[in-house]
Amino acid sequence: MNTLLIIVGIIAIILLFTGGFVQSLQFLLWVGIVLLVLAVVVWLVRTLTGNRSV
Repeated sequence: MNTLLIIVGIIAIILLFTGGFVQSLQFLLWVGIVLLVLAVVVWLVRTLTGNRSV
């Protein structure tokens, strides 16, 4: 699950930069933000509960 979380975080960062640099692809900015928030929420749940299977 750690690998998946890292991949989602990297994709989110790439989409944030792409969405910020290219105005015609502004929707990627929102996709990147949603993926980044999702990755942070999953990380927080895993950290706070101590459950490594999430």
